[in-house]
This record gives sequence, C-alpha cells and structure tokens, in this order.
Amino acid sequence: MLDDDDQAMLHGQAGPQVALAMRIVSGLARASGARRLLDISAAHIDGCLYNGQASLDFAKRLAGARVRVPTTLNVSSLDLLHPDLIRSDPETQGRARQLMDAYTAIGARPTWTCAPYQDLTRPAFGDHIAWAESSAIVFANSVLGARTGRYGDFIDAAAAITGRAPAAGLHLDENRRAGIVFDVSGLSAGLKRRDAFFAVLGLVVGARSGGLVPAIEGVDTATEDQLKILGAAAASAGSVGLFHMVGITPEAPTASQLAASELPHIMVTTDLLRAARQRISADGGAGHLGSIHLGTPHYSTNQLDHLLDMLSGRPVRLSLYVSTGRDVLKTWGRDDELASLGVTIVTDTCTYVTSITPLDSGLAMTDSAKWAYYAPGNIGLQAVLGSVEECVESAVAGHLVKRDDLWT
Repeated sequence: MLDDDDQAMLHGQAGPQVALAMRIVSGLARASGARRLLDISAAHIDGCLYNGQASLDFAKRLAGARVRVPTTLNVSSLDLLHPDLIRSDPETQGRARQLMDAYTAIGARPTWTCAPYQDLTRPAFGDHIAWAESSAIVFANSVLGARTGRYGDFIDAAAAITGRAPAAGLHLDENRRAGIVFDVSGLSAGLKRRDAFFAVLGLVVGARSGGLVPAIEGVDTATEDQLKILGAAAASAGSVGLFHMVGITPEAPTASQLAASELPHIMVTTDLLRAARQRISADGGAGHLGSIHLGTPHYSTNQLDHLLDMLSGRPVRLSLYVSTGRDVLKTWGRDDELASLGVTIVTDTCTYVTSITPLDSGLAMTDSAKWAYYAPGNIGLQAVLGSVEECVESAVAGHLVKRDDLWT
C-alpha cells in the first residue's frame, strides 16, 4: 500500500514529526479499506480552532515539520484584526494564539477562513485535496469538482505534512455517484431564487440523505454563494460531503448521467421546507431578539455588497455581526461603510464557535442554517432562522421582522 517515499516517511527518515503524520495517514487508510495512498495538491487545516489542551499538544508535536502542499487554515478562536470582540479569559486566548502560531510555523497560510475557495488560487476540477471543515469539503467536492474525503482535526495536518491521503471515499469515482434525488420542480421560481430557499433545502437534503450522495433536480440557476449556503446546511444536518445539482454542478450536467430514474425520489414541497425551517427556529421566533449573525460560512464580497445595498444607509438598532475572511475583507475594502451603520465585522473566527455575543442578549437571528444548527450547543444562544432580508430589516427595526408569505 505504501510506496518507497511513504515507507521512508513512516520510518522517520524525514524526522519524527513526519513519521507521526504518516502513521496517522496510513492508519486512516487501513481503517477506510484503502489499498493505496494518493498525492494531494492542497490541504485545509481545521484543527486551528482551540478546543482544549489536546489540540494544542498535538500541534506542538508537529514543530519542526513543514507542509508538503499549499495549505490554508480554517477559522481560529481569535479575531486578530478585532481582538476586543473576544470575551474568553486571557489564559484561553493565550493557548488559542499558541495553536494558531503552531500551524503557521509548519508553513500553512494564515487565512483563518472556513471558505478557502474564495481565495484566488483554489483547487481545479479533478484535483485530489485533503480539506477539513464540513462546509468547505462539500463545496470543494460539489461546486469545484475537486476530490476530498470528509477529513477532520489531526488528519488534515497529517495529510498536509505528508502530501498524501487514502484512496478511498469521495476520492473514488464509484463513491461520487448519486444515490437519492430531491425534486424541487414543483416549487415556485420566485422561491427558488432566494438565498433562504437554499439554506432550508440544505436542511432537508442533509436530514434525509443518510449516507447517500444526493442529487437535486428542478433548480434552473444558482450562484456560488447559494450553493455554498446549501452545502453548509446539508453538511450540518447530515453527513453530506458531496451533492449534485443537475445542470449546474460540474459532475451532474444531465439527469440521465446520474441514472436518476433508478434512484429513490423525494418531492420537495413548501410544507416540507416550512417544517424544516420551523424545527430549527427557537420558539417559532417568539421572545426578545438581541442580535443578528451573518456570514456562516464566511461572507463573500458579493454578499457584503448585497448587505450594504439592503441597509441603504440605515443604521442598525440591534447588534449585527457579519463574519468574513480577512483576505475577502481586504479585497472588498468597504468595511468603514458597514461600521458607520453600526455593523460589527468579525474576521478570523465566527460568532457560533467563539464567545463574542453576551449570553443574556436574548434570541439570535441568522440567515445561516449552519449557525442556527450549531449555536445553541456551542455558545448557548437560541436561534431564529430567517432570510437575509428578514435579518437586515430586524436589525434596522430593533425587533423581529418575519415574512412567512415568502415561503409559497
């Protein structure tokens, strides 16, 4: 299974840190039934979010190694551009910074974003990569047509250091074929144009796909941001690492190529979408609204433009946080305009994994199904899922604004 170079790394000829990394990669290969390893062209490390001393201990054991392929870094537990936003204690912040430093020391780029595909240099169709972070994985597989397994902490760094990954899972053709079809052709064209539709559809797809690769029929057009929203929701509500959208994503040009007629079908209705949206919203939206959270995954420049347009110069009355990548923010360059309206920009981390919002602030509203799914468990805030338009109007009005008539 291992070639000569793999064997050399395994036996310590490149140093003990590389040997450790190869033990992890080869161990995963045995567990997943892989017969060989693949060369990868890029890696994305999710393990830079501080989750306790074990994550720091592991990163320190890699000191002295260097990544073999271009490697980006996921969100951390700190916002280095806006450090005053972080509410954790100084000791925890110190360890989080040590963790960030440990990964940059092995040669990874300090991108600190969950959306590394918003970088100018992103994987091409067919590239084998090793990405961690569930929303990035599903985007890479589905939208870019690159190939990555659903890697997690420690494996991501080990793959980056060895430049190798098991030939298993979504790296292989036979595991990328659709196993279930979601048909949205009966829904209105107006609903299917909305970002919120993709968020809620992602919840349905994630919850009902099980271990199968889903295909979606009946969507005429979708932006990259909408595909990002759908994938993030599906990966949160289920184990989706790849979806095909017929006529839109690169491995699903036509339904016939998916053998769709032979697969189980789920007809998606507005009742199904309303029920999914209702299940993830706390109290059906009742209660005092205290904060708004956008940008999970990190907002793109197009989404930041749209947010600024929707505000139309109106200041916000509630705390409105928007998370984005530091490189995206630098490219966009209009953060002063958002800040002048009272919007708080968060970089390097995200408000659902880091203590930024006071817990006594009341209900939180978000346009992200992923944020609504994880925030109650991660940071103790109950969430209401809305469209970005509802989020903006709520922030401006100072109270919850919902429009159920959008779901027809």
